[in-house]
Amino acid sequence: MDGPVSVGPLGLAGDEHADLRVHGGIDKVVYAYPIEHYAFWQNQRLEHGVGLPGESLAPGFLGENLPVSALVEDSVWIGDELHFSDCVLRVTMPRQPCFKFNAVLGFTKAAPTLMQAGVSGFYLAVQVPGSIQAGQSVRLVAGARTQSLAQCMDALRLKGRLKVPGAPVAT
Repeated sequence: MDGPVSVGPLGLAGDEHADLRVHGGIDKVVYAYPIEHYAFWQNQRLEHGVGLPGESLAPGFLGENLPVSALVEDSVWIGDELHFSDCVLRVTMPRQPCFKFNAVLGFTKAAPTLMQAGVSGFYLAVQVPGSIQAGQSVRLVAGARTQSLAQCMDALRLKGRLKVPGAPVAT
């Protein structure tokens, strides 16, 4: 979209969630994904016989409605806030993909690959409604800093809550 997009308590203007049982809600209003991970997925698609050499993934391809730069999982913590000029979003959790992620990426092990590689992106809740715009600067404001997104994913894998082939499972 060009220009500012309104951000309300339950989502971005014009953005709809396909299945509200598992997507959306006040803790999953916005899905942010680091653009630094796009090259990883381009390579994964090529390795699995999907996509073309030199192909670029478009913003939003991975289901994100907020592509971000320099905000990767080991530097973002649950409770951190993203401050835009007139909107504040709070980090709530890493993404745990559903089976549809495999279809979007074009290979059957895309969802487990996302979790094993730790390239999940993160969900945000709206603290202060307002608007955001492509290319707008954002300031990361630290929250309590008790658990990074990467640590959260590690903990979920160890508790067996993420069904990732090859991941350790607590017994």
